[in-house]
This record gives sequence, structure tokens and C-alpha cells, in this order.
Amino acid sequence: MFPIDKFINRPTPFYYYDLALLRRTLDVIKETAAVNSAFSVHYAVKANANPLVLDQICRAGLGIDAVSGGEIERAIECGFAPDTIVFAGVGKNDNEINMALNAGIACFNVESLPELEVISDLAVKAGKVARIALRVNPNIDAHTHHYITTGLSENKFGISRELLMPVVRRAIELPGVEFMGLHFHIGSQLTDMEPYRMLCDTINQMQDEFEKEGIAIKSINVGGGLGIDYDNPDKNPISDFKGYFDTFNNGLKLREGQSVHFELGRSVVGQCGSLITRVLYVKKGLAKQFAIVDAGFTELIRPALYQAHHEIENISAAPGSPMETYDVVGPICESSDTFDKDVELPVTHRGDLLALRSAGAYGEIMASGYNCRRLPQSYAD
Repeated sequence: MFPIDKFINRPTPFYYYDLALLRRTLDVIKETAAVNSAFSVHYAVKANANPLVLDQICRAGLGIDAVSGGEIERAIECGFAPDTIVFAGVGKNDNEINMALNAGIACFNVESLPELEVISDLAVKAGKVARIALRVNPNIDAHTHHYITTGLSENKFGISRELLMPVVRRAIELPGVEFMGLHFHIGSQLTDMEPYRMLCDTINQMQDEFEKEGIAIKSINVGGGLGIDYDNPDKNPISDFKGYFDTFNNGLKLREGQSVHFELGRSVVGQCGSLITRVLYVKKGLAKQFAIVDAGFTELIRPALYQAHHEIENISAAPGSPMETYDVVGPICESSDTFDKDVELPVTHRGDLLALRSAGAYGEIMASGYNCRRLPQSYAD
């Protein structure tokens, strides 16, 4: 899988992207999303904004889900049409809103009444009309890590369902905005379709409630959150997109002319990326031995932040090498700078290259300069 001959003399650490796998993933997304002509897929650029990756996604015809003005600018620079961009986030500042208005994006996903009123005011001043969808908290527990669960009533995101109707009425009456519909996002790294089935039931109930009030819903944005297999990246390199899109196709009771929008990130790019790092030292302790590598949580923060698991491979080792147990740790002056403990690897030596798999999402994009370290480079093939 890895072009090891091209890696030997390359400075580490760096991110490697398998563009062939990314293209296969995008083909499956397009094929399975075609189950319903009302479906439109936006890529959540917060997962990975590398231009090499964005170029492939743009060529595949996906739109963009952005959560900052910088992400909108990056998407446009990489060739995405502004009218395929939706803009979410609880804290959009005035400069970001004005930039998005001037660019002519498709929709603002609005998360509070104060935000709605600010967008209205800025749109009127700019002589624009902002298309908006209101983000709803459906209070569905997706049973993911508490840092990435976003659909519960106590989360900072969106508007509680019980408070929604007055905000909808306000959106309809305000100048400078056009109420398009509703936006949902219940969490990330979901591999069970049951939370999505629950979301469909909630949306169907809400549609009935809105119809009784005489309010038309033109678009429904169901968010994203589809997970990947971090344990078996080679066995399951592509997520269950068919199950995902079929769940919504079978579960949603759409009205004539409605559009349905998806915001997929991790499942698009997660498996195509790996962090390549070099072993600096093998340190033997009383009861453990450590493979100390030149990457740290400055390059891949997920294990430290979420206690996330990434498969680790010694890609320098010869087939059939004997196995030993290591804690794989980085050079950062923090005890949390540990990628994994008690990892079975081929006997590992100074200079060996290790690959931390399934790092294409929330890897390079979250890198930092802590300890005055340089940001990692990237390589695609």
C-alpha cells in the first residue's frame, strides 16, 4: 500500500494521502447517493482542507460544508462554486457573514435567534438576501464520545426543538433572509444506523407539525457523522454509504420538491490518510519498552484529545519479522503524548518508519505549533 521507496529519504513526520482510495470512495458516494435525486452531498471541509484532497473532492462534484470564513475562502480557492457551500457554526462573526453574503453561498445554517437577527441586519445593509436553515437539536443521543456528540438538548449547538417555532416565525418575517428549512447534526463517528432512523422519525414528526402551521420546508439538512473502521482500515476502507443513504431514502417522508443535504467529512477522507513517522529511539524500561517517534500530538492530536485509536504499522519491517510489544510515544513534553500502549509490532529499530492509519480526517487539519514545532508536510500519490 505504501510507496516505501519514496518515503525513505523524505523528512518525517508527514501525511501521506492515497488519492486512488479517495477517488474510489467518492465514486461510491456518488453511486449510492443517486438512490434519490433530491439528495445533495456536501463535504465537511473541517475534516481535511489539504488542497490535494480538496481538488479530488471538487472534481467529484460534491459541495462544501464550512464552519468558518477561512474554510469558505479555501473552498473557493480550490474551485468549489459558492452556490454549493453551506455555512454552519455557533459563532459566525460579522466579517465572516459579510464575506459569505458577498460570495453568494447557498445557505447559512443558523444556530440561534441572535445570530438570525444579525444575519438579517447585515444582509439588509449589504442589499442581499441570505438563505437560511435553522439548526435544530432533536435531543437524540448518538452514543459517541461526549466531545463529538452534538444533538442533545444541552449541547451548545442549535436550537432546542421546544423553542424552535417562534424562531421560525421570526425568520419568516425578518427582512434580508429567506427561510429555507431545517438543519440537523447529531454527532460523529456513527457506525450504527439506528440514530439516523431515529432522526428520520423526528424529522417526519416535525414536518407534520410545520404543515399544520402552514409553514413550508424547502430543504432538510441531516448533517453527517458517518464513521469509519479505525480497527480494520484495510478490511473496510470504505464506509457503509449504501446503508447510510438507504436509511434516509427509506425513512424520510419527503414532500414534493424538497431537497435533502448531507455533510460528510470523516467518511470521505478518513481512510485515505496516514501519518508517517520515524522511530528515534527504542527505550527499554523495567516492565515496558517504548518506541519513541518524531511525531507527536502536535501532528495527530486525536489519541490525546479523544483517547482515539489508530492502527499502527511498522512499514519498514520485513514480512515475518518476530513481534514485540511497545508503547508508541512522541517527543512532546506532556505525558498525554502517547499514540497507543501495548502495541504488537515487528521488532522495531531506530530509523524504522511507522504508519498511523485512518488519519485523513482531523489529523493534519488539527496540527499545531506547540513546542515551536513545524507543521507537518504532506505527500499524495
